[in-house]
Amino acid sequence: MRVNDSAIASSPIAVSTPAADGHAAPADPAPVLTPEAPAAAPGVRGTPATRGVLFAALGVAAFSLTFPGTAWALEGMGPWTVVMLRSVLATVLAGGALLAFRVRVPERRHWAGLAVVAGGVVLGFPLLTTLALETSTTSHAAVVVGLLPLTTAACSALRTGARPSRTFWIASLIGAAVVIAFAVQQSGGAPGRGDLFLFLALLVCAAGYTEGGRLARHMPGWQVIGWALVLTFPLTAAGAAVALSTEPLRLTAHAVAGLLWLAIGSQFVGILVWYRGMAAIGIARASQLQLAQPLLTLVWSVLLLGERLPPAAPAAALAVLACIAVTQRARG
Repeated sequence: MRVNDSAIASSPIAVSTPAADGHAAPADPAPVLTPEAPAAAPGVRGTPATRGVLFAALGVAAFSLTFPGTAWALEGMGPWTVVMLRSVLATVLAGGALLAFRVRVPERRHWAGLAVVAGGVVLGFPLLTTLALETSTTSHAAVVVGLLPLTTAACSALRTGARPSRTFWIASLIGAAVVIAFAVQQSGGAPGRGDLFLFLALLVCAAGYTEGGRLARHMPGWQVIGWALVLTFPLTAAGAAVALSTEPLRLTAHAVAGLLWLAIGSQFVGILVWYRGMAAIGIARASQLQLAQPLLTLVWSVLLLGERLPPAAPAAALAVLACIAVTQRARG
């Protein structure tokens, strides 16, 4: 193990080629698990773009279990306990990896972006969606979060100057319109309290994804989320102590399993592969794979939570899923 391996070492990422959406994609993707891993992960073959799509899809699959995991955790814990403990546990995992591989602290110029990732992905999105799930069903929240690809693509265009094609935007807007119509119809003509939390969650998460995808071109994705978690650790550790002393705690099998998935699967591993995928194929294009997330979450809500889906939920999820084929073929 090289002692001077760094999160910002230039050798693995010095050469870039244009990605389909106008971003510079690493010709030799940065390693995911160890600083000395080869560019192509073992068992993952194909072009960098193909590997990027695979990693992004794995991230979406992990994220699709976030709402069911949150619902399970809320069976035995309060919302603040769930949010703070998931971050603390994920920080222990990520911090241990950073120490084990002797990763140097990122350059000062990267910390502003890491703060955005921390605020959006580590704190903002988990907290707002957990509060939303106190009054919204998992299936309802899953369809509303189908807007995330559009908000991420828009945030990416503003932040990085990317210019996806007109076809890309039309398909994204159609998917967004379906989601908004579903939310309004399910809420009786006006967004409910849970919807407001979900819409705010979309904004902060899109900002975090955009900055994380940008930073993943300068350091491996696992280091991006790792340093973001470390950055928030003083706040989340203190928050966990306060939450545990003020909120009820019942360690049922569901509550423990849900919390562990949130910490390991959603907060660390899922974001790790997601950022690697965005670095390879571009933020805007990768974000459109999340149009599949509502449909996957609907399946989990039935299998794991026993929810009865509203008739409009599967139709809305399938409609936004149909946009994936269009957006993935769009170039710009």
